[in-house]
Amino acid sequence: MAKEQVRLDDVTLLNALVASARTGTVKVGRLCHALVVVNGVGINCHMGSSLISMYAKCGLVEDARKVFDGMHERNVVCWTSMISGYTQLGKFKEAVELFRDMQISGMKADDATIATVVSSCAQMGALDLGCYVHAYCDVHGLGKELSVKNSLIDMYSKCGDIKKAYEIFSGLTKQDVFSWTAMIMGFAVNGLCGEALDLFARMEGEGKVMPNEVTFLGVLTSCSHGGLLEQGYHHFQRMSTVYNLASRIEHYGCMVDLLGRAKLLAEASQFIKEMPIAPDVVVWRSLLFACRACGEVGLAEYVAERILELEPKKCAGHVLLSNVYATTSRWVDVNKLRTSMDGSRMSAFERRRYMNVVVQKAVHPEFASYIHSTTTGLLPFIQKVLVERVVVIFYDKEHVLIEKFVFKLAVNLSYGSKLEEADLEFALRAFLIKLTVAEPVTKSLPSDGSWEVTAYFRSLPGDGD
Repeated sequence: MAKEQVRLDDVTLLNALVASARTGTVKVGRLCHALVVVNGVGINCHMGSSLISMYAKCGLVEDARKVFDGMHERNVVCWTSMISGYTQLGKFKEAVELFRDMQISGMKADDATIATVVSSCAQMGALDLGCYVHAYCDVHGLGKELSVKNSLIDMYSKCGDIKKAYEIFSGLTKQDVFSWTAMIMGFAVNGLCGEALDLFARMEGEGKVMPNEVTFLGVLTSCSHGGLLEQGYHHFQRMSTVYNLASRIEHYGCMVDLLGRAKLLAEASQFIKEMPIAPDVVVWRSLLFACRACGEVGLAEYVAERILELEPKKCAGHVLLSNVYATTSRWVDVNKLRTSMDGSRMSAFERRRYMNVVVQKAVHPEFASYIHSTTTGLLPFIQKVLVERVVVIFYDKEHVLIEKFVFKLAVNLSYGSKLEEADLEFALRAFLIKLTVAEPVTKSLPSDGSWEVTAYFRSLPGDGD
């Protein structure tokens, strides 16, 4: 039509913009925008919201905002389209700020707006803000739609208020698959594995709503967090055999995590080999975490190489591998690995990773000598001024925190790099004993508990030295 110079009307251009947004063809979308300007159609609320939606769905949120800012008149659809665009692209803070601007302008939100804003609050973990939006709904008579209720369930679950989430869920006169899934996933991420599986069983028992792939992701997450190996395999198989649902990479990742938590590393490794799709970084990382818990250095080295192949510009795999070396007290390998990392490839966050050394059933009266013996392997790092502080936590047999000590190692800086290792070891011993006296144990430490020592490292220099 454009080539034949046929004049386009609003309806034609709106339909073309909708198609461009759905297919993500920004080239066609830009052409439509140009034709709107050339033909003098004018950007009214309908045309503006369609342009905003098209640019946002094509990932060009800045262009969407230019259209939004250039509009002389905006209705609630225009505001919602822009807020939704920010949310879809992970710009949750901008979405919330625009919602505030919407309120200042006097424009009343609708249920679609509320659902989008609540979703942004959930992703940010902003419980107070989410509660405010919920109160805004009650004051203005909004939030009656099921989509808003589902967003509220998801928000309260992700922000840790699982009781409020279940209260909303229980008050629904009708639940769809998103309602059930949000509540099941909410129980799962809050560690209530039994409640999640019971709710799934209730969903199947009622038979009104069929679970989807995301529902099963919540179920498998519950099994993984709860260490329910048999139930995990049972539900994983039922996805395909009963509901004819294809497993995604996320489901395979849950199964690898489940096997890893059960310390079945051989089975987890074999499971990855038999996967019909290529494992991603998350799958390999789950196995690497399991290697750390079990001290499986050989498999950890293999997995770290797979992670490096998938993320050659990141050092997360090698950082995790250094934690495995530290867990098995292979300090020489830790030193070699960390100093060989190319600092230019590491972000500031990656350079501040830490390692844990956990020793079970430490004897309380030998506190100072225990801490010294555990931190002796850190001497090369302390000598290079890479260790910022050492944190010691004592747990009871139920893994409940009893006492915490923080040792800053700045005292070693006064000795300089010329200090011999023997002298450094002596200085470290004296320093830790001194701090033990300065911060005496204030609670009774049972002998059947466990110590956990965490060494926090400073940023590695750019040249890796």
